[in-house]
Amino acid sequence: MALLSVNVDHVATLRQARGIDEPDPVWAAVFCEKAGADGIICHLREDRRHIQDRDVKLLRQMVKGKLNLEMAATEEMIAIAGTIGPDLCTLVPERRQELTTEGGLEVKGNLEAVKDAVARLNAVGAAVSLFIDPHPDQVKAAHLAGAQVVELHTGSYANARGEAELQRHLDGIEEAARLAARLKLKVAAGHGLNLRNVRPLLAIPEIEEYSIGHSIIARAVFVGLEQAVAEMLALVRQSAPPRPAEGPRRRL
Repeated sequence: MALLSVNVDHVATLRQARGIDEPDPVWAAVFCEKAGADGIICHLREDRRHIQDRDVKLLRQMVKGKLNLEMAATEEMIAIAGTIGPDLCTLVPERRQELTTEGGLEVKGNLEAVKDAVARLNAVGAAVSLFIDPHPDQVKAAHLAGAQVVELHTGSYANARGEAELQRHLDGIEEAARLAARLKLKVAAGHGLNLRNVRPLLAIPEIEEYSIGHSIIARAVFVGLEQAVAEMLALVRQSAPPRPAEGPRRRL
């Protein structure tokens, strides 16, 4: 049975569009947990385009489960994490021009810097996840950097067109998840996942947690936040089928 963490950034995006105090992502987190979410995610960006410092402080006070702070590996963010005390810090790449995170963190090419950030965050009591593309080299680098968790970037899979391309990305995610598990890393997956495309991933038993935000918040416009969370939970909490010892690979 996998876990579900809900990203409340898009509630903050709606608030910031009007520059007022509603809707409040902190209250969104309360409703998500009421519906059964295992964790809450927020991304405090350098440009503060959605989540604000005030939000992170209040989320730390209100969230009963796991609080996952997505952040760039900068001096400012490491200092904020040390003050706030999230349960998990997920290091992500960040560019001002992007609409959303466009790819995984380049760990292999920046190993020493990432390793230093991981050590500093661990020293203040936060576990560290690295948001990486599902590539063996990045998984191995995450292990060398000392991370406790890898979150596999599923954006390319979510945006794939045609069965062959979908299967290629799905196979890559499965390979990366299996390698990470062998290296004793916990495995999460996220980006672009919804009620439809998350289903094939549920057959990969190494994925322990799903990080989902936009599709849940979008569905909440029509059915309400608690129901939108409950619908996703009903999927991800299914037990993954046992992996066959031999036989053909799963098809979409």
